[in-house]
Amino acid sequence: MPKKSHKKIGICADHGGFELKEKMASFLIENQFLPMDFGAKVLDNTDDYPDFVIPLAKAVAVGEVFRGIAICGSGVGACIAANKITGVRAALIAEHFSAHQGVEDDNMNLICLGGRITGYASAEELVFAFLNAKFIGAERHVRRLQKIQKLENK
Repeated sequence: MPKKSHKKIGICADHGGFELKEKMASFLIENQFLPMDFGAKVLDNTDDYPDFVIPLAKAVAVGEVFRGIAICGSGVGACIAANKITGVRAALIAEHFSAHQGVEDDNMNLICLGGRITGYASAEELVFAFLNAKFIGAERHVRRLQKIQKLENK
């Protein structure tokens, strides 16, 4: 468990991930993180993930939150939407290795989960690995990120 990190973690979900988001917000608090809820605030089967993911991704991009967690039914839509924001490096994660390796090598700053396909225990493990990983900053990783940033800045 992290020691009193109190880092702000943005979290959001549409109806497909609402239940998992609520559980993950409690998990964040239990592990000394400060969840910032970008919605949905209530379960609404007609809501749309971009309405929550885009504000979260913008907050991640400008450093308003340390990292972000976006959840929709499969995680795919949330990932597509988040990656439209310059400076966001989001990935759909379903296993432990990529949850930490995505941060260590690729400086991933937003994890996407599928509320209909990721169980709670698995989500805890993935989020814990994601939030506790650190970017290694090896020359080859920095070089690759610079190439992506160059494309974003065109």
